Amino acid sequence: MSRGRRPVRDATPQEPDASSVPGVPARDATEGSLDLRLVPLAATTWAGGAVTVLCPGVAVAAAVAAVIVLLGAASLAAARRRRSPALPAAALAALGVLAALGVGAVVRHERSSGPLAEAVLGEWTATVRGTVADDPVMLPASWSGSADRVRYTLHVDTVQARGRRRAAHGDIVVLAGGGSPAPGTGVLVTGRFRQPGTRSERSVGTLVATAPTATVRGPTGVQRWVGAVRTAARGVVAQVPGDAGGLLLGVALGDTSRVQGDLSDAFQVAGLTHLVAVSGSHFAIIGSLVAGAAAACRLPRPARAGAVLLADVLLVLLVGPQPSVLRAAVMGSVALVGLLAGRPSRAPAALAATVVTLLLVDPWLAVDLGFTLSVAATGAIVLLAGPWTRRWAPRLGRGIAAGVAVPLAAQLACGPVLLAVRPQVGAYTIVANMLVAPAVGPATVFGVGAAMVAPVWPGAALVLAHLGGAACWWVAVVARVVARAPGAAVGWAPGVVGVVALVAVSVAVAALLLRAGAAQER
Repeated sequence: MSRGRRPVRDATPQEPDASSVPGVPARDATEGSLDLRLVPLAATTWAGGAVTVLCPGVAVAAAVAAVIVLLGAASLAAARRRRSPALPAAALAALGVLAALGVGAVVRHERSSGPLAEAVLGEWTATVRGTVADDPVMLPASWSGSADRVRYTLHVDTVQARGRRRAAHGDIVVLAGGGSPAPGTGVLVTGRFRQPGTRSERSVGTLVATAPTATVRGPTGVQRWVGAVRTAARGVVAQVPGDAGGLLLGVALGDTSRVQGDLSDAFQVAGLTHLVAVSGSHFAIIGSLVAGAAAACRLPRPARAGAVLLADVLLVLLVGPQPSVLRAAVMGSVALVGLLAGRPSRAPAALAATVVTLLLVDPWLAVDLGFTLSVAATGAIVLLAGPWTRRWAPRLGRGIAAGVAVPLAAQLACGPVLLAVRPQVGAYTIVANMLVAPAVGPATVFGVGAAMVAPVWPGAALVLAHLGGAACWWVAVVARVVARAPGAAVGWAPGVVGVVALVAVSVAVAALLLRAGAAQER
């Protein structure tokens, strides 16, 4: 989009600074129009990824043919009418679909061929060697008297079955008894393969262990450091009592093992579950702190962006580089880096480019609920929260305006997506998010700080943990009170009808608020 297309009145001198991030330059009045050129590319790439995952085989070929014919006809028609902007748009859309389908087809071929796929398809008993990819999750005993089990993802190196040992590549889910191997640990597991339950699963299959897991090597390098930090952090946080300690681990590291079941249910009703999962807000909060420190040191703008990206990398290593964490890191950094670069209007283009890149790297994200929620929330905040904050700030103050605008935008975008897993709407979700907003930053900063300091200075880490625990205590109080309030969960129509209805309501509310704000500015 070219500059200066908005009327001068939309950027009055009384308009507050567009950035709430320390160290971010003031909003450029000439950066009026949002750059939405890559949004169609992201949408078509997403559609291509979903088709690849859910409709392989004949459906993929039919989709490719339909897209080529449809977009080819549209491009020819646009060229004949000499509307030059339509031709690149159609070409980009076609490129996105074809690229997603092509990458998805390659990934599916790799998953369905080779020794690992053969063993899974035949449901053989095999011995696999590989590296633990994430934190093991403890599973309760399925019946009285049975032993607890753990579940974790394994990057497979070799498969030994039916008298042959062959090199293999792919991820499987392991269900095993006994101890919990740390991420980065090399293990040897014997068990029987099971095929994945649905096409949307990333793993090639599941291995149900029939013998104890054998450790062949421990974590090395960075993984050893990460393990030491996590162990020390858990030891320190264990000294913080009650809900505060359990939530602090979740807020800082995404570890919900100490969160009580009733509190977890309250978080779902209150719409606060994103606080105990590593989301884009974690990276935005830490990035904002780092950006502010870099600005205080008078570092140039590229150095500030580099410092933010370095902090994101360290946080990814600390919480574990699972796909959901990588997605949250990228999404949480998009808007912040765009603001640091002095181009807030380019944030939608950066978000769209990020979506395209991630979908081409991992087509299974197209059907991932967490990815959809992250994109929806980030896009809504980029498009809606900024204008709302600027328009409400003169009356409410910038802090309160942002505290209302951000959760409202995110909830309007994520509500229809959440209906896919739970056909109800939280009546007080926005209020709950507004109430806990002042505590989220301190809880995240003190929690991550306690984790980083714990291996070298446990005493200081304990002080930080108690400070973060105080913020988490308030979050827990809000969650429990809101969940017990009358009408906290309102039933909604399930299925496509309910989603369409809630989308219509969300769009109507957003449009009314934008028009009301524009009328006030005039």
